[in-house]
Amino acid sequence: MRILLTNDDGIHAEGLAALERIARELTDDVWIVAPETDQSGLAHSLTLSEPLRLRKIDEKRFALRGTPTDCVIMGVREVLDRKPDLVLSGVNVGANMADDVTYSGTVAGAIEGTLQGIKSMALSQAYNHAGGRVVPWEVAESFAPKLIRQLMDVELPDWTFFNINFPNCAPSDLQGVEVTAQGKLDFGLTIEERADGRGFPYYWLRFGERKGDFRAGTDIHAVKNQKISVTPLKLDLTDYSVLDRVQRALSGGDTD
Repeated sequence: MRILLTNDDGIHAEGLAALERIARELTDDVWIVAPETDQSGLAHSLTLSEPLRLRKIDEKRFALRGTPTDCVIMGVREVLDRKPDLVLSGVNVGANMADDVTYSGTVAGAIEGTLQGIKSMALSQAYNHAGGRVVPWEVAESFAPKLIRQLMDVELPDWTFFNINFPNCAPSDLQGVEVTAQGKLDFGLTIEERADGRGFPYYWLRFGERKGDFRAGTDIHAVKNQKISVTPLKLDLTDYSVLDRVQRALSGGDTD
């Protein structure tokens, strides 16, 4: 099996090193195309106004001055001589659940792999934000290899991929794996105004305390209860439940 790895935290990220160790439990044919710098929060964006600079680190490891989406496209279309069998994106620092999947560069790597017709998975590791960044990578590393093997045997519809979130706990405290739906969080960003050395204003986006839908069966609920969350996500954003309603509203109208 050939696996292509990417992430949004950059080529030097601890999570990418963890992902490589996970992938090497599955195969020796592991390729990496990851961003030169942190690309968190860029979602499924392309670099169109600047050139893509590719740096070869070794035979199967490359850094790209671009987004996670750029990395997957470059890996599949330029670096590899044939398509990989699997795209793994991550392991992200922090969970990617609920509405955050729309912002996530980690999820975007899996989205692009899916658009390229490749089975794809996004992996993220939750951690405790209070008291410094201590990320329990051993949770993802302990359980991801077996989980990926099992998910590789699942036949998916076109344009569907897996979003996997590992809880913030010791491996011995894990409470199992749960197949979940995408949850819902309220908007958690605030704007903080500051002043530079000359007194001109500038701004930071800052995450605050967030509330939301913690119902059983959601990704948020599973991770909060020390379970691995596996969510199948699809790229077809059509709301089929509304099609007939819109058609009725427009059926008598003048569209000229």
